[in-house]
Amino acid sequence: MATSGMASRPMSKVELRISCRKLLNKDITSKSDPCAVLFVNQGSQWIEHGRTENVQNNLDPDFSKAFSIDYMFEEVQKVKVAVYDLDNDTPQLGDDDFLGQVECTLGQIVAASPFQKQLVLKNGKPAGEGKIIIRSEEVKEGGEIAICTFKARKLDNKDFLGKSDPYLEILRGNPDGSWQVVHRTEVVKNNLNPHWRQFTIPVHTLCGGDKTKPVKFDVYDWDSDGSHDLIGGFTVSVKDLEASNGKEFPCINEKKKAKKKKYDNSGFVVVDSFKLKKVASFLEFIYGGMQINFTVGVDFTGSNGDPTHPRSLHYINPYQPNEYMQAIQAVGMVCQDYDTDKMFPALGFGAKIPPDNKVSHEFAMNFNPQNPFCAGIQGIVQAYQNCIPQIQLWGPTNVAPIIHHVAKFAAAAQTEEATKGAHAYFVLLLLTDGVITDMDDTRSAIVQASALPMSLIIVGVGEADFTDMQMLDGDDGVLKAPNGQPVYRDIVQFVPFRDFKTSSAAELAKHVLAEVPQQVTQYYEWRKIQPNQPRPQNT
Repeated sequence: MATSGMASRPMSKVELRISCRKLLNKDITSKSDPCAVLFVNQGSQWIEHGRTENVQNNLDPDFSKAFSIDYMFEEVQKVKVAVYDLDNDTPQLGDDDFLGQVECTLGQIVAASPFQKQLVLKNGKPAGEGKIIIRSEEVKEGGEIAICTFKARKLDNKDFLGKSDPYLEILRGNPDGSWQVVHRTEVVKNNLNPHWRQFTIPVHTLCGGDKTKPVKFDVYDWDSDGSHDLIGGFTVSVKDLEASNGKEFPCINEKKKAKKKKYDNSGFVVVDSFKLKKVASFLEFIYGGMQINFTVGVDFTGSNGDPTHPRSLHYINPYQPNEYMQAIQAVGMVCQDYDTDKMFPALGFGAKIPPDNKVSHEFAMNFNPQNPFCAGIQGIVQAYQNCIPQIQLWGPTNVAPIIHHVAKFAAAAQTEEATKGAHAYFVLLLLTDGVITDMDDTRSAIVQASALPMSLIIVGVGEADFTDMQMLDGDDGVLKAPNGQPVYRDIVQFVPFRDFKTSSAAELAKHVLAEVPQQVTQYYEWRKIQPNQPRPQNT
């Protein structure tokens, strides 16, 4: 179980960037579409930590999406990077072609950066000539970010039919003289004067904190078969970019320049806007007095099974807490450190409740709607145990009402930000055993909540098919309401409890809460609110 000291345990974060060379080709008419997946070993289980983007038609990918992972010198942290050829939209990896993997420790990667190793198949044999290259770097929370908008004009046309389909690739220099892709823009189809969407990138990612170091910009013409043509590029430092708003840089194609005496350039990239901004860290908000308000919502629908039967997910075993209780304790033990009064609302949904035996999708587990607060995490567990014998499990699985319930308090806190600043952020832990019935309403509720100081953690309990839940977790795409409105920011983290059955409660808590600090800083960044000044310490 997580201890109260876990939240403040000092550790470093490292960023891992992955490249592959000479991957196996699993596609008949084209090349593999690789994606690298990072797993961390917890107990005896491999837990997925994250995935890179999917690179189309490429056997030598340089993935632009990096992994951020806690690094603890005193622990042997086993990691595995597996590469798959993704040819469908399902979140499962079992129906994708496996291209090879490496197993090592995070310490080996940090010590050898760049870490290079042959990919092997699951039987231990080499995956052809395929190899992986992993670069690591310590990352500092907070710091400066660059807010960038680039466009181009008069780019060379690389297509016989139509015009070039340009995209911009940004690379930073490595100590060994090589270049590492750190950002890739979207492709603008059929346009020699593209205007790429605004994006943000940490300055540390661009130049390692040294603003005088050159950063490389390359413009490519995208091709569906993966044979993207270099149009041209240039190098410039972050320091010079700061003074380059409106300035244009000629795109030089060195091969073309060597062949043609009268060659000038292959077009221009224009710095439409480049601004640096200081970003506050999560801890700066905590030091400024921001409270994390923790709420639990529990699924009491009939699909959980009769609570008096040992097979029920709500069965109270005096010797072993059930999955609902384990999840409440694991996540709550971390969140409670950031709440001074340790009083937490505990809500239920999907049951017939006393005194009139009507179905409710938003009720206080202590049956006191005026005061649904429980004293400490143990108080929530006690209210949960007392609640079960008094209710009748029912349905359907409607979760939007509880999201709206917490969002109402988050909205009230938001209206007070003008006078109180960054003072309150809300985390809703939603525990459910199956498919959400009111998915459209839930999507709308999440889109509305994404504009508020609020995060939603969903833990799937039991062995149900949670495929639909992946849609709510916006990691692989942007969640939208039924009316098409996208979320303002990603606030949902979904985790199936079964992935952590053989792990410690601390591992579950670490996984489900991993995104919360970033969601907090993103929210206040979006609202343009800085941390409050730290409270004076009593001496």
